[in-house]
Amino acid sequence: MKKTGSLIWRILKALLLFAGGIFVVLCLIAMTNLPYWAYYDLGTSNSRIKKPPTTIVLLSGTGIPSEGGLMRAFITARLAKKAPKADIIISIPGDLTDSTGAPLLTAKELLLRGINKERLHFENLGRNTRDQAQRLCAGKTAAQLNLPITLVTSPEHMKRAVLTFRKAGFTQVSGLATFETALETDLTFKDSDLKGNKYMPAIGNNLQVRYQFWNHIKFEILVLREYFAIVYYKLMGWA
Repeated sequence: MKKTGSLIWRILKALLLFAGGIFVVLCLIAMTNLPYWAYYDLGTSNSRIKKPPTTIVLLSGTGIPSEGGLMRAFITARLAKKAPKADIIISIPGDLTDSTGAPLLTAKELLLRGINKERLHFENLGRNTRDQAQRLCAGKTAAQLNLPITLVTSPEHMKRAVLTFRKAGFTQVSGLATFETALETDLTFKDSDLKGNKYMPAIGNNLQVRYQFWNHIKFEILVLREYFAIVYYKLMGWA
């Protein structure tokens, strides 16, 4: 019994040391620009728009109103104005008879941004990227599958989405990721101007500590999760 307990403790200790080592490595990497460029690569890899799209597909993310949902609507509307002949497919699961549901609220957001109602179409049954791609491919001729389409989705999801739609049968797939823009204002400050506890370290001029490190930690989580998803899709033959 003592030997079993000792073995379990050694295994737990090894796991804790391993997890701690991974955490330290991630923290060190977060102090560099690598997480951002990995995130940026997911949002731009193989997704450049070469031809004006005949169809714009707004892929589901979080509900609306939400940061992700509103960003997708904003980017879709901006692209739709640059490609005025393109149809817009809102690929969000939900009930089309429910005016408070995500599909219709997203459509309302696009209408508020000046998009003509006749251009809007729905695919409201797909539950994941593979399902959505298959449903949008269903019933289309080879000529229709060869027309250029552009996907609008979050940066971390773009690479997998483009690969999945190409695998499903679309031959000219591009993407426009919902990258956020940073404030132009200088956010540094003098700690002494704000007064407070004089014993705390001054961080007003250190944007790395205040923002960049934490943003990069978030990027690391998004990138790691997405690459696990890409590997899964590859193994399943979906991408």
